Amino acid sequence: MAKLRITWIKSGIGYNKVQTRTLKSLGFHRLNQSVTHSDCASIRGMINKVKHLIKVEEESS
Repeated sequence: MAKLRITWIKSGIGYNKVQTRTLKSLGFHRLNQSVTHSDCASIRGMINKVKHLIKVEEESS
């Protein structure tokens, strides 16, 4: 299964609480942090919610 590297690039301050909770659910604690997740439908849904706050790259392995 493919892996996604997700980087938090913009603060969630001033956005909907649902979006800030989604960032926490993705595993972020601080700005400019990167996390790695497997590419599945639930992760893609969370990415779609906060796509304006994050950067997504596909990892090659």
